[in-house]
Amino acid sequence: MDASILIRGHDMKTAIQTAAAPAAIGAYSQAVRAGDTVYLSGQIGLAPGSMQLVEGIDAQIERVFANLAAVARGAGLGLDCAVRMTVYLTDLAHFAKVNEIMARHVAQPFPARAAVGVASLPRGALVEIDAILHAG
Repeated sequence: MDASILIRGHDMKTAIQTAAAPAAIGAYSQAVRAGDTVYLSGQIGLAPGSMQLVEGIDAQIERVFANLAAVARGAGLGLDCAVRMTVYLTDLAHFAKVNEIMARHVAQPFPARAAVGVASLPRGALVEIDAILHAG
Protein backbone atom coordinates (compact mmCIF):
# COMPACT_ATOMS: atom_id res chain seq x y z
CA MET A 1 0.00 0.00 0.00
CA ASP A 2 1.23 3.50 -0.77
CA ALA A 3 1.86 6.22 1.79
CA SER A 4 -1.31 8.10 0.83
CA ILE A 5 -3.43 5.38 2.37
CA LEU A 6 -4.65 5.73 5.92
CA ILE A 7 -5.90 2.61 7.64
CA ARG A 8 -7.59 2.82 11.02
CA GLY A 9 -9.71 0.33 12.81
CA HIS A 10 -10.29 -2.51 15.16
CA ASP A 11 -9.97 -6.25 14.74
CA MET A 12 -13.49 -6.51 13.30
CA LYS A 13 -13.41 -3.67 10.77
CA THR A 14 -10.85 -1.37 9.20
CA ALA A 15 -11.53 2.01 7.62
CA ILE A 16 -9.77 2.66 4.33
CA GLN A 17 -8.95 6.13 3.04
CA THR A 18 -6.87 7.21 0.06
CA ALA A 19 -6.00 10.66 -1.26
CA ALA A 20 -6.45 9.23 -4.79
CA ALA A 21 -10.25 9.53 -4.34
CA PRO A 22 -12.41 12.37 -3.03
CA ALA A 23 -12.33 12.78 0.72
CA ALA A 24 -15.42 11.67 2.62
CA ILE A 25 -17.90 14.54 3.00
CA GLY A 26 -19.41 13.56 6.33
CA ALA A 27 -19.38 10.90 9.01
CA TYR A 28 -18.41 7.90 6.88
CA SER A 29 -15.34 6.13 5.50
CA GLN A 30 -14.40 5.82 1.84
CA ALA A 31 -14.46 2.07 2.47
CA VAL A 32 -14.53 -0.41 5.32
CA ARG A 33 -12.92 -3.84 5.30
CA ALA A 34 -14.58 -6.56 7.37
CA GLY A 35 -12.70 -9.83 6.92
CA ASP A 36 -12.43 -10.62 3.21
CA THR A 37 -15.16 -8.15 2.27
CA VAL A 38 -14.65 -4.46 1.47
CA TYR A 39 -17.64 -2.12 1.39
CA LEU A 40 -17.06 0.95 -0.80
CA SER A 41 -19.14 4.02 0.00
CA GLY A 42 -21.02 5.62 -2.84
CA GLN A 43 -18.91 7.73 -5.15
CA ILE A 44 -20.10 10.68 -7.19
CA GLY A 45 -18.22 12.45 -9.98
CA LEU A 46 -16.00 14.61 -7.77
CA ALA A 47 -12.43 15.21 -8.92
CA PRO A 48 -10.19 14.20 -5.98
CA GLY A 49 -7.91 17.25 -6.05
CA SER A 50 -10.46 20.01 -6.47
CA MET A 51 -13.48 18.27 -4.89
CA GLN A 52 -15.49 19.79 -7.75
CA LEU A 53 -18.14 17.87 -9.67
CA VAL A 54 -17.12 17.14 -13.27
CA GLU A 55 -19.53 18.31 -16.00
CA GLY A 56 -21.93 16.06 -17.89
CA ILE A 57 -23.25 12.56 -17.41
CA ASP A 58 -20.49 10.75 -19.37
CA ALA A 59 -17.72 12.54 -17.46
CA GLN A 60 -19.47 11.91 -14.14
CA ILE A 61 -19.86 8.17 -14.81
CA GLU A 62 -16.19 7.90 -15.86
CA ARG A 63 -15.11 9.82 -12.73
CA VAL A 64 -17.30 7.63 -10.49
CA PHE A 65 -15.60 4.47 -11.79
CA ALA A 66 -12.16 6.09 -11.45
CA ASN A 67 -12.99 7.03 -7.85
CA LEU A 68 -14.29 3.53 -7.06
CA ALA A 69 -11.14 2.00 -8.57
CA ALA A 70 -8.94 4.33 -6.48
CA VAL A 71 -10.69 3.32 -3.26
CA ALA A 72 -10.49 -0.35 -4.26
CA ARG A 73 -6.73 0.07 -4.83
CA GLY A 74 -6.53 1.70 -1.40
CA ALA A 75 -7.86 -1.58 -0.04
CA GLY A 76 -5.31 -3.54 -2.08
CA LEU A 77 -7.95 -4.73 -4.56
CA GLY A 78 -9.40 -3.82 -7.94
CA LEU A 79 -12.88 -3.50 -9.40
CA ASP A 80 -12.46 -7.04 -10.72
CA CYS A 81 -13.19 -8.07 -7.10
CA ALA A 82 -16.61 -6.36 -7.15
CA VAL A 83 -19.44 -8.76 -6.33
CA ARG A 84 -22.21 -6.16 -5.95
CA MET A 85 -22.85 -2.59 -7.13
CA THR A 86 -25.76 -0.23 -6.71
CA VAL A 87 -26.26 2.56 -9.23
CA TYR A 88 -28.25 5.65 -8.26
CA LEU A 89 -29.37 7.88 -11.14
CA THR A 90 -31.37 11.09 -11.17
CA ASP A 91 -32.52 10.10 -14.68
CA LEU A 92 -32.85 6.41 -15.52
CA ALA A 93 -32.56 7.32 -19.22
CA HIS A 94 -28.79 7.45 -18.54
CA PHE A 95 -28.68 3.76 -17.59
CA ALA A 96 -27.44 2.68 -21.05
CA LYS A 97 -24.46 5.03 -20.62
CA VAL A 98 -23.70 3.44 -17.23
CA ASN A 99 -23.69 -0.01 -18.89
CA GLU A 100 -21.40 1.17 -21.70
CA ILE A 101 -18.88 2.84 -19.39
CA MET A 102 -19.06 0.13 -16.71
CA ALA A 103 -18.10 -2.51 -19.30
CA ARG A 104 -14.81 -0.62 -19.83
CA HIS A 105 -13.98 -0.55 -16.12
CA VAL A 106 -15.31 -3.84 -14.74
CA ALA A 107 -14.39 -7.23 -16.17
CA GLN A 108 -16.61 -10.27 -16.51
CA PRO A 109 -18.06 -11.93 -14.64
CA PHE A 110 -19.83 -8.68 -13.86
CA PRO A 111 -21.00 -8.04 -10.30
CA ALA A 112 -24.63 -8.34 -9.27
CA ARG A 113 -26.19 -4.92 -9.58
CA ALA A 114 -29.26 -2.83 -8.87
CA ALA A 115 -30.24 0.51 -10.40
CA VAL A 116 -32.33 3.01 -8.49
CA GLY A 117 -33.90 6.21 -9.76
CA VAL A 118 -33.59 8.99 -7.20
CA ALA A 119 -34.89 12.55 -6.94
CA SER A 120 -31.47 14.03 -6.15
CA LEU A 121 -27.91 13.20 -5.12
CA PRO A 122 -25.26 15.05 -3.09
CA ARG A 123 -23.76 18.17 -4.71
CA GLY A 124 -26.25 17.93 -7.60
CA ALA A 125 -24.56 14.81 -9.00
CA LEU A 126 -26.32 12.88 -11.76
CA VAL A 127 -24.99 9.45 -10.72
CA GLU A 128 -23.65 7.70 -7.61
CA ILE A 129 -22.38 4.13 -7.39
CA ASP A 130 -21.36 2.04 -4.40
CA ALA A 131 -19.78 -1.41 -4.40
CA ILE A 132 -18.98 -4.47 -2.35
CA LEU A 133 -15.68 -6.23 -3.07
CA HIS A 134 -14.58 -9.70 -1.99
CA ALA A 135 -10.91 -10.40 -1.50
CA GLY A 136 -11.15 -14.16 -1.05
